[in-house]
Amino acid sequence: MTAPVDSPTQNPLVKQLGLLSHPEGGYFLETDRQPHEVPSPFVGGGLRSLATSIYYLLDYDSPNGVIHMNKSVTYHVLHHGRVEYTLITPGTPSTVEKHVLGAGAGETRQLLVGTGVWKMSRLLPEDMRQAKTVQAKRNLGCLITEVVVPGFHWEDHKFLTKESLLELLKDIPDKEGLISELVPHVKNIQVA
Repeated sequence: MTAPVDSPTQNPLVKQLGLLSHPEGGYFLETDRQPHEVPSPFVGGGLRSLATSIYYLLDYDSPNGVIHMNKSVTYHVLHHGRVEYTLITPGTPSTVEKHVLGAGAGETRQLLVGTGVWKMSRLLPEDMRQAKTVQAKRNLGCLITEVVVPGFHWEDHKFLTKESLLELLKDIPDKEGLISELVPHVKNIQVA
């Protein structure tokens, strides 16, 4: 994790909260890691922190995350702004849902993502288009808290590849538009 590069359109919360660049996209800072460990049912009883929490921010300079999965359950709690989450639950066919965290009509302030669900977050395209001035771009962003139970561990996390995305969506009717929308949000992973 590295310090983000300064930019005239970077949200001031990056510096105010001391956020770091996140490998999934956006910025983060771990705010709590419970010292008590529990056996995690998601990793064969391996010990994990009872819970962890982070600040997570998307802004004009880093408006989206990549598709990934946490084995643990993740709670997303809105502080301010709006963000769209795409959730893909594997199955035959897989289920694709979209949720907006925000304070407006039809939006939610809290989102639970269960184990085994792929997720991706992004600032809404219409919000990006409306930010025309440097100041509007600086003010654009969505800050949430993510709480992971049992606590986050990199071994319990994975990124979706393009090949896996195509396999995941193979049984969905009229999937071409969805694939076109999601392929840019797959992390390019270098295989040695």
